[in-house]
Amino acid sequence: MEPNEQAAILTIALLAAVADGTQDDREREQIRQIAESLAGEHGAPPLARIYQDVLLKRVTLTQAATMLRDPAQRQLAYEMAVCVCDADGSASPAERRFLDELRTALQLDTTQTAEVDHAAAAMAEAPLTAATKSDAELDQYILNHAIINGAIELLPHSLATMAIIPLQMKMVYRIGQSYGHELDKGHIKEFLATAGVGLTSQYLEQFGRKLLGGLLGSVAGGIGRGVGSVAAGSAFSFATTYALGQLAKRYYAGGRQMSTALVQSTYQSLLGDAKQLQQQNLQQIRDRARTLDAGQIMSMVKN
Repeated sequence: MEPNEQAAILTIALLAAVADGTQDDREREQIRQIAESLAGEHGAPPLARIYQDVLLKRVTLTQAATMLRDPAQRQLAYEMAVCVCDADGSASPAERRFLDELRTALQLDTTQTAEVDHAAAAMAEAPLTAATKSDAELDQYILNHAIINGAIELLPHSLATMAIIPLQMKMVYRIGQSYGHELDKGHIKEFLATAGVGLTSQYLEQFGRKLLGGLLGSVAGGIGRGVGSVAAGSAFSFATTYALGQLAKRYYAGGRQMSTALVQSTYQSLLGDAKQLQQQNLQQIRDRARTLDAGQIMSMVKN
């Protein structure tokens, strides 16, 4: 994929991220940081400039869409936009209008987009499920989730990446329940945001690394394969999942008494430990990726 085509897809993803107009300063800052971090990748398009173009409305959806002539690239751009719009739950009316406009601009019909629309909605609406665990069981549960999410990031499917946050939310829910706390999705989203894990920005980073690493494929066909950015994305997903799980254990075991500053500093400290642990479990992550398919991932999200 050429740099201008990568830039067009990332432009569409960023346009999707701001489509509903409800981003607060914290979320915009996280998106800006993601754009700058990905700009360091070899051969990456100037993402910081793209982000500014999107915010200042110097680029339109039609302009970005016309840069994509390959049907597989147009399908991929739509998949990424759907996943970004559904990052924090089912797409809002404003986001649905954006996706309808995008479908038209990319010259896709509803039969081409129905599968991704249905799968994304199913993941966004998947219920939280109860399963109380002991303290020792929780440690293994957290590690298993981190391994699975690291493995998912190695798969060449955009929808696979979308499963990571629902799985993280289910993990936090079960940890909270194990310590006697009844939670809902709103509380868990706020917990993740307090720790510094933005939902939209996390998707953008994961998708961006896959795209720049050449891993992403689509329903219409493969786009290519690579390893550099993909390995970094897998490590990121493992580390964030493990650190969130261990943070949730401390937070809920302590009766949800941690201050915002302590939540954030604890999470950053746990991230450092998680990055070392990821190297120790690298082979397990790779082995797990070889056995995963879309059906298994969807089952894990739902159940």
